Amino acid sequence: FGPRTQRLKKPSPRRKRLKRLFILLNSRACRVKPLYFSTLCLVAASFFSAIVLNIIPLPATLALFYPLWLPLILIYWIMVLPEHIHFTLAWILGLLIDVLYGSCLGEHSLALCVVTFLAYRFHLQFRMFPLLQQILFILLVLTSYQGVLIWIQAWLGFPVDLRWIWISLLVSALVWPLMGNVLRINPLDARH
Repeated sequence: FGPRTQRLKKPSPRRKRLKRLFILLNSRACRVKPLYFSTLCLVAASFFSAIVLNIIPLPATLALFYPLWLPLILIYWIMVLPEHIHFTLAWILGLLIDVLYGSCLGEHSLALCVVTFLAYRFHLQFRMFPLLQQILFILLVLTSYQGVLIWIQAWLGFPVDLRWIWISLLVSALVWPLMGNVLRINPLDARH
């Protein structure tokens, strides 16, 4: 009757739960697929080009028709690679835009996080939408982006002109179908 013959203790319920959680987290369904280098380069180049396109100085009349490139590309990559694009990236891109514009820090970060939340929330349904419904969804998400920016600027006491904002929103929504063709990942590289 030494230590070897003692009865084994029954595992506690907490230990059982932890073991089940560990098995679940290590299952195949929970693993994130790695990105190929070419896909990573395409994602980085698209965000870099969106930032460059955002800071190009334009005359006032052309600026009215200029799409909101950064939120559009952020929405696109969330729809294509939802497990790789996170709120942290949206926050960092927003801070970078705030620094480049010289606006209040966190203004674009908050607006991009709202866009990211809405895109994550509806990314599975969005893939099933017909093209017209996708354009309307993009218009709604970009309207929330502009609404957050307008609300923050009004709260800070800056004058806000609401007359011509809808033009860039409509142009951005109409640019959406073209983005899918330009940024498409190579079909041979289907694993991303």
